[in-house]
Amino acid sequence: MAELSPAAQAVLDAFLEISPAPADEIAAVALRVAADQLTFEDSLAGAVVNPRELLDIAEELKNWRTND
Repeated sequence: MAELSPAAQAVLDAFLEISPAPADEIAAVALRVAADQLTFEDSLAGAVVNPRELLDIAEELKNWRTND
């Protein structure tokens, strides 16, 4: 299988750790990983989420097994 990016690997590792898990635990993992992707423009600005980065991680995981 193809090597995953660190962000995608974190999602997969967290999922495998709790799988099979109730939907609320899976949702919590997804939110924690999304929070890890937050960036800050400066000390006065709030967190900024780049939705494209989150969608890229989701796409990478979706296609992971077919990338061999």
